[in-house]
Amino acid sequence: MMISKRRGGLATAAALAAAALAVASCGSGTPAPSAAPEPVTIRLQTFGGGTNFGYKNAVEKWNAEHKDIQIQHENLTDQFEQQYWPQMIQWLQAGSGAGDVVGIDEGGMGLAKARTEWWADLKEYGLESRKADYLPWKWENGVAADGKLFGLGTDIGGMSLCYRKDLFEKAGLPTDRDEVSALWPTWDEYLEVGKRFQSEVKDTKWADGTNTLYQVVLYQEAAKNGNVSYFDKENNLIVDKNPAVRTAFDFVQKLSQQGLTAKLRNFTDEWATGTQKGAFATLGCPSWMLGAVSGNAGDDGKGKWDVAAVPGGGGNWGGSWLAVPKQSKHPKEAAMVADYLTQAKTQAGIFTDFGNMPSNTKAQQDPAVQGAKNEYFNDAPIGEIFAKSAASLQPVFLGVKHAQVKNATEAVIQGMDDGSVPYGKAWQQLVDDAVKAAG
Repeated sequence: MMISKRRGGLATAAALAAAALAVASCGSGTPAPSAAPEPVTIRLQTFGGGTNFGYKNAVEKWNAEHKDIQIQHENLTDQFEQQYWPQMIQWLQAGSGAGDVVGIDEGGMGLAKARTEWWADLKEYGLESRKADYLPWKWENGVAADGKLFGLGTDIGGMSLCYRKDLFEKAGLPTDRDEVSALWPTWDEYLEVGKRFQSEVKDTKWADGTNTLYQVVLYQEAAKNGNVSYFDKENNLIVDKNPAVRTAFDFVQKLSQQGLTAKLRNFTDEWATGTQKGAFATLGCPSWMLGAVSGNAGDDGKGKWDVAAVPGGGGNWGGSWLAVPKQSKHPKEAAMVADYLTQAKTQAGIFTDFGNMPSNTKAQQDPAVQGAKNEYFNDAPIGEIFAKSAASLQPVFLGVKHAQVKNATEAVIQGMDDGSVPYGKAWQQLVDDAVKAAG
């Protein structure tokens, strides 16, 4: 048995030791046992209600095909601003606790971009090559202040209105989605249809609550006011100066004052139960909300829900990114997982399975996406509804403290709806609480 020559005493000693073991093994006639290496576990942390990021099938497929790298998916909560992001910030600041791949909602991206020290640079793993897969705004939002590539886009919003077909029939309203869409070209007409509904159906409310529709209207109005909401593009708080915020507030105040809401705050357990039990008939639905509705309503809701056009003509609410925290002990493998979950084929599958609209432009052009129908929502042509608008969606600028201000303002809006904040004092309290949240 020959031993090849190597430079250095340690290398030679190691070679000799290996040879000695081999000789001993040959002499005994019993091969030396070799333990299979333990697979690398990549913790994927996300948020959201229902089917959240829609990763169930994608994760199962990966784990079946990659025995050396296993994804452990942890959906931590459906409360991004209130629970997930504050906890994630603590973990990132402490240097431990965060997963190997973490989801970030658009509302957290302003802060994430500014804290470049939190993230691994995905350029080191060749992922700068993914730039051509995204519209410029989606790609640039994943680039930190120092040029580090830290996030890859998952989904985008798009907008529709989900409605309970069976409850519309009970109220004597049209149930065909095109006829339903024609009922409400404006938000004022949406309110008028709501009054008609409420006069016929006493045990169900027209809308889930104030916060969901507030977000829909806010994003629509932001597009008319420089694509800003709570902060201007220099990160100055403009809650009391931006007409978009006041218009959205005034609309949901009318909605509440007219008794058309079930007084449910979105993404709470009570809201999920209300979705399941038919507590409300309409719901603002960006594409990712379809998964929340079907996940919350369960099998009993299949065929009862449908999708129509949103009053006001479109809008964009939501969208997320995947990032790899610097603290990950397996950044290379984590980057591989983030790459896989944002590839066109994966995102197209997520859309057809769960309804999350791809931000990957190649996925948007996939015939399976363009022609997709959602069986749960009466075979609604979700590809036609969402894909056509995807290329023209405009990003709304969200400041570093957007998540904190959003949480504060929505708490006031919910309080106004449930009676804990008087209608006449709600606007001033919203402004005051936003100032406090912005620090």
